[in-house]
Amino acid sequence: MNTNVCVARRMMLMGWKRRLAVTTVISGFAAIAPFHVMAADIAAASRDHAEIAQASVIDFNIPAQDLDRALTSFADQAGVRLFFPSGGISGVQASAVQGEMTVDQALGQLLSGTGYTWRFTEDNTVTIEQIAASGETVLDPVRVEANAVTETADGPVDGYVATQSRAATKTGTPILETPQSITVVTKEQMEDQGSQTVMQAMRYTPGAFTGQVGASNRYDYIILRGLVDRSIDNIYLDGLKTMSDDSTYSSMQIDPYFVERADVVKGPASVLYGRSSPGGLVALSSKKPQFEQQGEVELSYGSRNQRGVGFDFTGPLDEAGKLAYRVVGKADASDTQFEGTEEERYAIAPSLTANISDDTRLTLSGYFQKDPEGGTHNGLPSEGTLFPRNGQYISNTFFDGDPALESFERTQNMVGYEFEHDFDDTWTVRQNFRFLDADVHLDQIYQTGWSGTSNELTRTYGGGDESLRAFTVDNQAEANFATGDIDHTVLMGFDYQDRKSENEWQFPAASNLDAFNPVYGNPGVTLGAPTSSNSRSLEQAGLYVEDQLAYENWRFSLGLRQDWLETSNLNRLTNVEQGEDRSKLTKRGGVLYLFDNGIAPYFNYSESFNPSLSSDASGKPLEPTEGTQYEVGVKFQPEGSKTMLSAAAFHIEQENAAVYNNTTFAWEPSGTIESQGIELEARSDLTENFSVLAGYTYTDASYDAPGSVKDGNSPQQVPEHMVSLWGHYRFDQGALDGLGIGAGIRYVGETAANEANTLMVPDYTLVDVVLNYDLAQVGMNNADFRLNVNNLMDEEYVASCLITQWSDNCYYGEERTILATLRYRF
Repeated sequence: MNTNVCVARRMMLMGWKRRLAVTTVISGFAAIAPFHVMAADIAAASRDHAEIAQASVIDFNIPAQDLDRALTSFADQAGVRLFFPSGGISGVQASAVQGEMTVDQALGQLLSGTGYTWRFTEDNTVTIEQIAASGETVLDPVRVEANAVTETADGPVDGYVATQSRAATKTGTPILETPQSITVVTKEQMEDQGSQTVMQAMRYTPGAFTGQVGASNRYDYIILRGLVDRSIDNIYLDGLKTMSDDSTYSSMQIDPYFVERADVVKGPASVLYGRSSPGGLVALSSKKPQFEQQGEVELSYGSRNQRGVGFDFTGPLDEAGKLAYRVVGKADASDTQFEGTEEERYAIAPSLTANISDDTRLTLSGYFQKDPEGGTHNGLPSEGTLFPRNGQYISNTFFDGDPALESFERTQNMVGYEFEHDFDDTWTVRQNFRFLDADVHLDQIYQTGWSGTSNELTRTYGGGDESLRAFTVDNQAEANFATGDIDHTVLMGFDYQDRKSENEWQFPAASNLDAFNPVYGNPGVTLGAPTSSNSRSLEQAGLYVEDQLAYENWRFSLGLRQDWLETSNLNRLTNVEQGEDRSKLTKRGGVLYLFDNGIAPYFNYSESFNPSLSSDASGKPLEPTEGTQYEVGVKFQPEGSKTMLSAAAFHIEQENAAVYNNTTFAWEPSGTIESQGIELEARSDLTENFSVLAGYTYTDASYDAPGSVKDGNSPQQVPEHMVSLWGHYRFDQGALDGLGIGAGIRYVGETAANEANTLMVPDYTLVDVVLNYDLAQVGMNNADFRLNVNNLMDEEYVASCLITQWSDNCYYGEERTILATLRYRF
């Protein structure tokens, strides 16, 4: 591949697929070759794993502390499972364990003088036992939560506070030592807050606005740091772009039940990921196979006849610990807030992990989802929502379409793999690949404004079919080494995306509808031949390099990326094709100083580059958006605590923003957006039972568009102020033992409704609560019950408006929702 770098740009573009094929074949041989010896490895795996674990030398760093906390740290660092004695070990002090030693040596030092001993009871499992006065051990060990989760940079997290993230650097870097703002929404937080979509999971994240389309759940619109443009285009899964795009209805949606965590990286990340929003990205990590047998089944029922069933099974496939599987599935159906519309989903995600050798790992995965019904995401006019129409307000359950001609059917199938091989202590290579096949059929009728002075809305039909085929691959080589007193983590990579969508649409007129006394069943639509038919393609290749340097308390991060891009748009009705070739160099750099007390001030500069498949009225592709960010901040994590405090101030400029014209059904340039603000966040597991989240966001965003009505005004759907607070407490003794109680409050400040900023959407405050109960307290071991109530006070509000010279759309927020979930784990 490297011999082609100096070839002329056009030749490189023409040769992408050929070179990608060569790269993939070579990497494929690297992945497949170890299977030649895998059978022999499995056959020879009858050796004693406990003996190997005892003999392994590990660099331990466990301070003197309570024995229960020391054992938790030991399990994390040794990578073993622990069983504790049932007698309780609170108040017992453990000695410090520092330096390189075997597991046996570390346990001997840790338990010295405590009255406890240990033994290996099975592969990689250690049982801690109390020594009786007679010198015999007291046998009655029980497993406790201390060994339930060993945190990795993209894996499950125990509680609300993650300490590592792979999303911002593509390496396992501590969040405290990363010179960029990162928020990790953990699985436990998603469950406690009743998140049914990824968008809902972001509601308590500083810098994220999730009210762009109100109560609609069809897509995950997440506006980060005030950058509205491309808000649907910033979701990633397992390090790869989901290949969604703002120009298509076939944008992907991943159900959060299949997600282990969501890492929110604030600000541009194009150096590592290529095309992405300057506001940031949301990096989802899927559930992966585990080598410990476990599973769960859950049933749910709630408001609007919402009902669902989910299952999650994982475990080893062999005694040697070479193969593990996971199968996650979910089925959901519900009426929606809007009359006559429904949501329905069936999804399953099988995966298989093979530890081919001690140095080589491969995970195969699939995600298959069918949405027979996708609800609606239509807007309503500002007159009748923000202020009355003929003395009346439109109901927040009103549907401006027609159930007789309303459908959204989406199928999305994804298959891929993650391959990793360690050559030695310095070099590791990875290749991540995913293929996507998606189809959407859409029938919808939407309002286009009031008819004269009447109570009737004029309407238009928009519908058709769309298909999306895409694949993406990311090749990485990571090196960890030192030059003198400076430690380096160098990441080099080459990634490639190939995306093609085809669609046929038509937009005939529909009958009027009385907004205050609707009568459905007569949509008045005559369907004919498509009035729009396009084939759009995008190919992007990128070379990138990043170096993370550590010198004493200093941390530096430097990155460069060169992108090459080719887009085309074929109008299949006129047979006219337009396209363009582009290239772009993006950069980023950051510096952080980590004080010994856990305070870490930092600064970063980063750039973004985001080409689009959207086109203007002539069919010409839009100019790519380009962004730059300056960020300064400080993080604080008290040593040994599960608390993370952070503050960040940022300034972002995004050039070549665009807005959709509902009259021409095309996009038009809207100038430059400048966004600056402050984000404050506190995340803490104060105790094992009590967790707290708090956040504040101030955003000052405006257009720089001379000659336009937008010039100097704030973009719509960008709150100036947002505040959130959430707390959750679990009782573990007394009459309330097993009960968990959580509550949160979300404040969203007013937002601009129109381009001139003469009409504003009022602020609103919402309250959410949750009750959890461990049913073991009533004899149902391994079962728990959860009751989530969002928008407890049933506040009626407008979440946001998007009023332009071509359209007038306001979106009602979600009414009170109640969801009960019963889960059994084994």
